[in-house]
Amino acid sequence: MTTRMLILGGVGWILGGWTAAAAGGPASAAAQGVYFQKHQYDRQVLPQFADLRDRLPSPIFDEQPDWVAMYWKAWELGFRNFHEPAPQSHFVSQFIDAAFNQNIFEWDTCFMSMFCNSAHPLVPGIESLDNFYARQHADGEICREINRTTGRDYAPWSNAEDRPLFTRNGWAPPDGRGAAVEYRGRDVPEPAPLLTLDGVDNPLFAWAELESLRVTGDTGRLAQVYEPLVHYYGALQKYLRQGSGLYVTDWASMDNSPRNALLARGGTAVDTSAQMALFARQLATMANLLRKSDDAARFTQDADELGTAINRLMWDRRRKFYFDLTWNEQRSPVRTVAAFWTLLSGVASAEQAEDLVAALRDPRSFSRPLRVPTLAVDEPGYDPAGGYWTGAVWAPTTMMVIRGLEAYGYRDEAHSIAINNLAVMDTVFRRTGTIWENYAPEAPAPGLPAKRDFVGWSGLGPIDWLLEFGIGLQPDALSNTLHWEMRSAQRAGCDRYRFNGHLASLVAEPMAGSPGRSSVTVSSDGAFILQLDQGDRHLEIPIHAGAQTFVF
Repeated sequence: MTTRMLILGGVGWILGGWTAAAAGGPASAAAQGVYFQKHQYDRQVLPQFADLRDRLPSPIFDEQPDWVAMYWKAWELGFRNFHEPAPQSHFVSQFIDAAFNQNIFEWDTCFMSMFCNSAHPLVPGIESLDNFYARQHADGEICREINRTTGRDYAPWSNAEDRPLFTRNGWAPPDGRGAAVEYRGRDVPEPAPLLTLDGVDNPLFAWAELESLRVTGDTGRLAQVYEPLVHYYGALQKYLRQGSGLYVTDWASMDNSPRNALLARGGTAVDTSAQMALFARQLATMANLLRKSDDAARFTQDADELGTAINRLMWDRRRKFYFDLTWNEQRSPVRTVAAFWTLLSGVASAEQAEDLVAALRDPRSFSRPLRVPTLAVDEPGYDPAGGYWTGAVWAPTTMMVIRGLEAYGYRDEAHSIAINNLAVMDTVFRRTGTIWENYAPEAPAPGLPAKRDFVGWSGLGPIDWLLEFGIGLQPDALSNTLHWEMRSAQRAGCDRYRFNGHLASLVAEPMAGSPGRSSVTVSSDGAFILQLDQGDRHLEIPIHAGAQTFVF
C-alpha cells in the first residue's frame, strides 16, 4: 500500500518508497530546485524570427488566407518574448515570457508552451517551465510569479511574516487585504507556508507537460519533471485543501470577477478544485508511463475522491451548473467560466457534461457573438465590452473549454468555438494589425481593457487553433499517429509540420471534376500513421519516409 505524507525540513514526500532524503534531498527549507535535475543554463543562441521563419510549420489554408497572415504575425510577436536567463536568476533554460511585467507567470507560461509545441525543438516552449522547477522550494511550493532578473519569488507573494496561509491582495480589495484563510474541519497546516495564497493559484504544470508530450513524444522529459510535480502537488494539498476536501483560492487569476468576494475567509473554488483533480489524474498518467503503478493508483484515488466531493457539494441540480462554495459551504450564485474546468478534469458525468454544453450553446448564458465569455451574460455586472474578467473572452479559458469538450466527445462543439474565435480574432487583426490580450464578447473588438501585441497566451488562436481546427491536424505522438480532420473544401495542409520528431509536409487539393475527392500528398522524413476523416469517410494510411500521393 502506498504511503504518502509531507514532512518538512528535508524529507518531503514519501511516495511509492521514494523520499527526497534518499535522493539527496534538501537539508533545509531554504534550498530551491532540488527535485529538478537541471541546475545550470548551457548558453545557446536565442531564436530569432528572421532566422527561423523558413523552418517553422507553414500552414496552407486557401479558405482563409488572412488566418495564415495572422499566424505569421503571432509568431513574429512571440519571438520578441523569447529570453535567455539573467546571470543571477538561477534560471536554467531559455523561455518565452508574456512581457506583461518583470515576472514570469505560471498561468501564462503553461498556455504559451502549448502553441510553442508546434515548433518544438526550434523554440523554447515547454522548457520555459524548467525555470519554475529550478526555483521550487524544498517543501514543494512554487510561486506563480517569479522575477525574471533575480529569480526570486515576486515579493508581495512571499510570506515574510511567517503567518498561516493568507491573501495579501484579498478576496475583495481593499477590505480583504491581509486576511487569513480560516480552515474548517481540519487543523491549520504547520509550519506556515513560504508563499501567500495569491502566489499559488492555477496548478497547470502537469497539463502543459502532457500537452507537450502529445505533440513532441518526449517521454524522457517525464522522468525529469515527475518529482517536482509530485512535490508541488503535495504542497498544494497541504495548504489549499479545506476540511471538505475542496480547494481554496482568492482570485485564481480572474482578477476582478464578481465571484471573488464570495470566496472570502476560505471559500472553495470550482476551478481550483477541478484543477487539482486534473493534476492528480495527470500525475497518475505520468506514473503509469513511468511504471510507477502504486503512485498511479494513489493519484487516481485522489482524483476520484475529489471528483465525488465536487459533484456532491458544487453541482446544483436545479440550475444544472457548478458553483464555488462560500466559507460556510453555501453555493455561490455566480456563473463563471470556471465551472467548465470540470470537463477537462473528467469530474462531470455524461449527463452533467450535456448540461454544461447546453449552457455553452445558450445565448442567455455563454453563447455570445464571441465564445466563451468568462461571465454568463445574465449575471449582474456582465460587461459587453469585456471589462477584463466580467465578460471578456480569453484564450486560456477558451482553450480549457475546447479541450474539455473534446474529452467528452463534443468535437463539433469544440471546433465551432475554435473557428468562431479565429474568425473574430482575424476581424480585429485586420482592423488593428495585431493580437490582443482578450476580446469583447459582443462585438469584434479588443476587450476593454486589453494589452495589444499580446503573444502571450493569445498566440493559441492564430497558431494552435488554425493548425488543429482550421486545417484539422491533431497529433498523437505516443501512438505515432497524425489525425487529419479535413473540413475545408479548398486546398489545405501544412509544410514543415512537426510532431514526434518528424518533419512532414502535407497538402490536400480538391480534384477537378471529382466533387468531394482530394489528392493528398505527404512528404516525411520518417514513418507514422495518418488517419484521414472527412464527414463519414475514414482512411488510415501508413506513411513512410519520402513522398507519396493518394486520392481520398
